[in-house]
Amino acid sequence: MNLKERDKKHIWHPLTQHKLHPETTAIVKAQGCVLTDENGNEYIDAIASWYTSMYGHCNNYITNRVAAQMQILDQVVFSGFTHEPAVKLSEALIDILPDNQNKIFFSDNGSTSVEIGIKMALQYHFNRGEKRHVLIAFEDGFHGDTFGAMSVSGLSVYNGPFEDFFLDVKRIPTPNGKNYDIILERLQDISSQHNVAGFVFEPLVQGAAAMKMHDAEGLERILKFCKSNQIITVADEVMTGFGKTGKHFASDHIETKPDIICLSKALTAGLLPMAITSCTQDIYDAFYSDEISKGLFHGHTYSANPLACTAALAGIELLISDEIQHHIKRIIESHKLFGKHIKTHPKVASVRQTGIIFALDLNIEMERYGNLRDKLFNFFMKNGICLRPLGNTIYILAPYVITDEQLQKVYQVIEDALEIV
Repeated sequence: MNLKERDKKHIWHPLTQHKLHPETTAIVKAQGCVLTDENGNEYIDAIASWYTSMYGHCNNYITNRVAAQMQILDQVVFSGFTHEPAVKLSEALIDILPDNQNKIFFSDNGSTSVEIGIKMALQYHFNRGEKRHVLIAFEDGFHGDTFGAMSVSGLSVYNGPFEDFFLDVKRIPTPNGKNYDIILERLQDISSQHNVAGFVFEPLVQGAAAMKMHDAEGLERILKFCKSNQIITVADEVMTGFGKTGKHFASDHIETKPDIICLSKALTAGLLPMAITSCTQDIYDAFYSDEISKGLFHGHTYSANPLACTAALAGIELLISDEIQHHIKRIIESHKLFGKHIKTHPKVASVRQTGIIFALDLNIEMERYGNLRDKLFNFFMKNGICLRPLGNTIYILAPYVITDEQLQKVYQVIEDALEIV
């Protein structure tokens, strides 16, 4: 029995309605940008396996470092203990994060990094004797699958059955260059009528909302409003972090920096699960007290796992290298050329790009996860490309090490796909 058949016996896959999608693809090997299935078929991983393996799969620089760390220290509880990989990673992160970030809190995945950011924002005010319980978030945002993260998310396809149990969240539209006054009026109304604790947002790009992009100037105005009203700002950079927007972090594109930043995915270069929630000294100081109850009582068994920390440190070293920075610039320019070419296609409604994130919308109306999405996905896989359309949006978010030849093949297969829709 092959892997696909064995898989069906016991495994429940994420984000999957198994009655409608009973088939899976069994991957047995990954190297660079190429995935290989159990039948020997190869696929260019044009989404870096959900935006994680940005330096390529099984990158020797990373795997060798982690293999060496395995022989020294594999795991130790992080409450009351510390170790060199965590300390070195904290130093390396502070060096590349926005200048106002000063403290690092470890956890296990993107959802929990946001959960911790929300708890920091709420407890910050609580510890200071203020009752603030309302959060602000963008429409159509997605921040994860735990309850706090779901509360600030705006995509009901993920959250529908749980909405009666959510935190109190008020939503605002994303800035588009024309709606600044409307957003600021909405913010003023919310803050005057409610005790607002924090604003949770995906900076510049909303991933699950089909790579919906908004402008830095509008976000800057929102953050300035929040800062002037003592509203804690929580930037969810789980998807956008580590070079994808053309800078190390999307927050580097704006002058007013968030109080809290949530990181995961490419943090460990796709090798091991880990997340980080960073914050300013001011946030940390609100928890620093003789009263034990004012501490942040959140912890995970594998927080700051030494192997994950080692992978993350190696990934940062690659990120800041001249080679990877060259690749980022190369991909950005390549996407620009493809965008100019494809935007005139009669079946393309629009194209957009932020850094290495490229998306195009088909001028075809459909349900977000309807048959067109499946038809496109199957076409891409049949032609050796791993792309996961979001409704009628096709997007590329490939590893930085993708070659020009591989990138051209991705473009060509996308263009070919337009002929079948």
